[in-house]
Amino acid sequence: MCGIAGFCNFKGDWQKNIERMCDRMHHRGPDASGVWASDDHRVVLGHRRLSIVDLSPAGAQPMVSRDGRYVIAYNGEIYNHGAIRKKLLAEKKVPAFRGTSDTETLLEAIAMYGLKDTLKMAKGMFAIALYDREEHALFLARDRVGEKPLFYGKLKDDINNSRDDGAFVFASDLGSIASLDGFTNSVNVEIMGDYMRYGYISAPYTVYRGIWKLEPGKILKVKAPFDKPEIESYWSMSETAVWGQKNRFRGSEAEASEELERLLRESIAGQMVADVPVGAFLSAGIDSSTVVSLMQAQSAQKVRTFTVGMWEEQYNEAPVAKEIAARLGTEHTEVYITEADAKGVIPKLAGMFGEPFADSSQIPTYLVSRITREHVTVSLSGDGGDELFCGYNTYYSIDRIWNKVRKIPGILRQPASALAGLAAALGKDSLATRARLLGARSIEDMYLRSEIGEGLELVRQGLQDNSSDFGVWDAIQPRRAGQTWMDTYPAGLLEDGQHNLMLMDLLMYHPDDILTKVDRTAMAVSLETRVPMLDKDVVEFAWTLPLSYLQSGGSKKILRDILYRYVPRELMERPKKGFSIPLCQWLREKELREWAESLLTPSLLEEQGLFDTAAVRKLWDDYIMNGRWRPQIWYILMFQEWRSGSKVK
Repeated sequence: MCGIAGFCNFKGDWQKNIERMCDRMHHRGPDASGVWASDDHRVVLGHRRLSIVDLSPAGAQPMVSRDGRYVIAYNGEIYNHGAIRKKLLAEKKVPAFRGTSDTETLLEAIAMYGLKDTLKMAKGMFAIALYDREEHALFLARDRVGEKPLFYGKLKDDINNSRDDGAFVFASDLGSIASLDGFTNSVNVEIMGDYMRYGYISAPYTVYRGIWKLEPGKILKVKAPFDKPEIESYWSMSETAVWGQKNRFRGSEAEASEELERLLRESIAGQMVADVPVGAFLSAGIDSSTVVSLMQAQSAQKVRTFTVGMWEEQYNEAPVAKEIAARLGTEHTEVYITEADAKGVIPKLAGMFGEPFADSSQIPTYLVSRITREHVTVSLSGDGGDELFCGYNTYYSIDRIWNKVRKIPGILRQPASALAGLAAALGKDSLATRARLLGARSIEDMYLRSEIGEGLELVRQGLQDNSSDFGVWDAIQPRRAGQTWMDTYPAGLLEDGQHNLMLMDLLMYHPDDILTKVDRTAMAVSLETRVPMLDKDVVEFAWTLPLSYLQSGGSKKILRDILYRYVPRELMERPKKGFSIPLCQWLREKELREWAESLLTPSLLEEQGLFDTAAVRKLWDDYIMNGRWRPQIWYILMFQEWRSGSKVK
């Protein structure tokens, strides 16, 4: 795991600025740093290294290809690089390799087969910057599902400037871009409705104007004079899902389970390879328990597993995780975190993410990462199981509600949605929810409506009224204020409703929330995380499975079938508590309440001009005086905490 950065056409002190960009993401690569610049310094690449494979200088970056044409700065792991290396040698494309790193394998494969064909061949997680010295073109590429981040754009805000002469910049860390001399990009008010709806900013947007997230499965190309990027796909989750559902697995459920176990074993075996210590996160859930079971089944030594416990019983899964670890025979580390531990993380969050991010499970995720890093450098996780194998209860509840609502004529249902905002304002949260759902046009629309939350209704109007250009400027794809591109998801793309909900989550929620949370919190302590269930072959196979194989007798049926070969059924069939903290309780206590109220003062909110001061005060007072918690409270606090430490005022 590493961090990459660079720029083209930067007009300031290039060396000082690339070093600052790299220093800003020291946590992503504490072992070494490197810089490459073209002879005219027009193109500069920087790299921070966390040494995982080939710890020698032969794995150092930026790296120049054997033929001298390409230069690469790369973050990630190519798990099948051994097979690609053998192919290159067998076909005599490369006479010999200088070292054993996957970076060199990737670079020489690109030189021989081209970038797009190499990425189609590669299995792994990555963010890549590649400069073609012959074509004078910079390429950026991101892995299929969005495990590794990559930001890019123009250094300055050109919204009111007809000239287009800003430097083209990119980095693994948004803060690295913001650290550059001359960075004046303002807050992109276009995303405020998006952020207040979900608690994160969906790709391709970021909190800054003119700076974007490269979406998963994409390649960006920008040629000299580096002003007009072109983007193409080399892999698509939507296309994979459509193909899989049209080409269903034809074997029995038992045969599907056997094939999935084979694919997971293969994925896990590849992801356990490293020249540093490897372990795994272990909760009491199906996904992480399955990953650890298959790790231990293939390991001659005890696998290192890690769990954090909470003193609040309703949030604590540590006792069950300990039982699972004992059953599997892992070397288990269990650490109970205190309220003070969790609260102490809050001031660090804005710096970890580089932009507002408000999934509160970021706090325990950071804490388990910090504990894990004390023992290993790489940790496998079970992320992806819920989205790929129909694990969320919401999928079932929305499907059930839609099957009832759809029987009511639309002419009777549509007016009900207009009552949602009024009901929320009157404090009738449950009525507001029912009104929104009743107005849904499809199961996909109902799913989006279910995620809005009453708190958004209270601040939405203020956001629009106080942002004069809200929804006006967008260099990639215009949209109405408060919408995400997910609102244009085509109803009925897949044959059954629940598969559509799974796909919707894999397109936005999973990469922009779950994977973002894991990457940023783990890399904050220089821990590499790997996600075996997101292996290309596993993902593509999962989309061929009929719904009955996923939910017969309970959620994630096919994963349970695998897990019960290693762990007793009765140990797993317990209500899941989730990976969360009692945030709504803590914010009422003196220390955090004072912190929160310092960020919500009317004078500060009015000076910033982004939130409706009266609406925010109503939201907060309703919580403090009436105990009505809404997630938008945390969303606003995380935005304010980010803004208090950012260059944007």
